[in-house]
Amino acid sequence: MEFRQLECFIAVAEELHFGRAAARLCMTQPPLSRQIQLLEQDLGVTLFERSSRQVELSAAGRRFLRDARHLLEYSARAAATARRTSGGDAGHITLGFTAVASYRLMPSLIMRARKRLPGVEIQLRETVSTDLSRLLVARELDAILARSVPQQAGIASRLIEREPLVLALPAGSPLCEQAVVPLRLLQGQPFVLYSPREGKYFYDRIVGAFGLADVQPDYVQRASQTHTLLALVRAGLGVGIVPDSARELRLEGVEFRSLGQRDLYADMYLAWQAQHDNPALGAFLEQVAEVRAASAA
Repeated sequence: MEFRQLECFIAVAEELHFGRAAARLCMTQPPLSRQIQLLEQDLGVTLFERSSRQVELSAAGRRFLRDARHLLEYSARAAATARRTSGGDAGHITLGFTAVASYRLMPSLIMRARKRLPGVEIQLRETVSTDLSRLLVARELDAILARSVPQQAGIASRLIEREPLVLALPAGSPLCEQAVVPLRLLQGQPFVLYSPREGKYFYDRIVGAFGLADVQPDYVQRASQTHTLLALVRAGLGVGIVPDSARELRLEGVEFRSLGQRDLYADMYLAWQAQHDNPALGAFLEQVAEVRAASAA
């Protein structure tokens, strides 16, 4: 059974006239009749009841007409999907991200992707930065949003966001009276710090900034995740420094103030395998991430 035979059958079934059906298909009547005969032989049924005056669908023909239309429709849809996939307008990518990226950046990228690439399915996978790098190198992820990029040949990256670090304070803290808090005011203050292992990126940045400013807070607690750190700040255990996107958590009892140090920020990179064969990833990088990177710049 060939698609051309289905096209011929549908034309005759809708016209109920071999002459009109042949004209519609831009062919002569004898080849059309031959296609219908071959189809009937292949199926082992009679599709049309023919007489000298009219053509009617048989019971089998009426049932087969619906399925024949579906087959041609699926065929056309499959061809269109293949063309869209080849051009990156359809397909699938797996995007890994850290918890902090989910506060603001990742939702922004996904909303833009759904608008610009509605045919691309994006599977999201949250994990810690060290696992993100490993999974990207192993090609288990198509792309990652991470604070640092794997230092390995073949990995491409792009700075996608640079956000300032801000001070998180428990409501009612005397420091809330300051619109901008310089680091020197944190000398001796109870301070909730990121863990040097799970929160290494922020730990290194914050401790390094204090060292350069010759400021020594009183480190009272450590936290591996931003939302945990904010919960400890809310409990009044101390103040903390977090990325600006932490404001999106809208945790009651926690206030944020800018820091009087302009070079204290956190970068977020989009990284991927430079050599890949996924057109959907190429389209995502070109139409979605490129816009975000330009905005960050």
